[in-house]
Amino acid sequence: MTLLDGKQTAETIKEEIAAEVKNIIAEGGRAPHLAAILVGNDGGSVTYVTNKVLACERVGFESTLIQMEDTVSEEILLGKIAELNNDPEIDGFIVQLPLPKHIDTEKVLEAVDHRKDVDGFHPVNVGRMVAGLPAFLPATPYGILQLLERYKIDTFGKHCVVVGRSKIVGTPMSILMSKCTYPGECTVTICHRNTVDLAHHTRQADILIVAIGKPEFITADMVKEGAVVIDVGTTRVADATRKAGFKLKGDVKFDEVAPKCSYITPVPGGVGPLTIAMLLKNTLRAARHEIYGELAAN
Repeated sequence: MTLLDGKQTAETIKEEIAAEVKNIIAEGGRAPHLAAILVGNDGGSVTYVTNKVLACERVGFESTLIQMEDTVSEEILLGKIAELNNDPEIDGFIVQLPLPKHIDTEKVLEAVDHRKDVDGFHPVNVGRMVAGLPAFLPATPYGILQLLERYKIDTFGKHCVVVGRSKIVGTPMSILMSKCTYPGECTVTICHRNTVDLAHHTRQADILIVAIGKPEFITADMVKEGAVVIDVGTTRVADATRKAGFKLKGDVKFDEVAPKCSYITPVPGGVGPLTIAMLLKNTLRAARHEIYGELAAN
């Protein structure tokens, strides 16, 4: 069994990005600039956005954090998005999810200029991803692809089972794994809450990707020998023995499942660190106008 070290892989990617930023500045350019809008004070969101700001500093990016109360109106939030869309100094930005219930999440995501949508959630980027055109990919699936590629995991003709169909991870992951590229070329099954006999499907997986947010849901009897298991889950579980008062658990019962695997991601230290690394990668691509050309600076 080989542990897929997402933390180390993310560090390597950040080092590559930092080197590119130094080259951009040495050639007379400016550092890429990533902005984030945070609405409310959700603990997980605050931690995540704070880590994004620190990661920007690490690679030499400029960063801007815009914090708003959870009572902010949809109109004011959309106004701030319009400002960022029109700011030539901002290469990419994100609106941290989830948003308060009184705000239409889809309306907000569609308001983001697709040329600055480094989260990869805008319908234009989703559509281009489906069509096989250059696009900003959602950061977590993008990170999983990097993990598979950098560990040289064979995906050609493999059966990939994705558990979870969210727009952020499950659905894009299923699309990307079926593409005629590496990593890809898989036969893909996507499972969800209404799947009959889920274990039957997961046991068929050469590559099992789980993103449902249910701690230790996948047990050893649901995984076949030699499978590659990618655990996207990160749920806070109360733990009085820890200073923070909680520990992170994945969707996979690691101690049980790991001995059966050829490769497996840990939680924490697996997919999570790669999500931020790939957000930075998307921002660098936006700053270089790699996908939409010079229009991205307008």
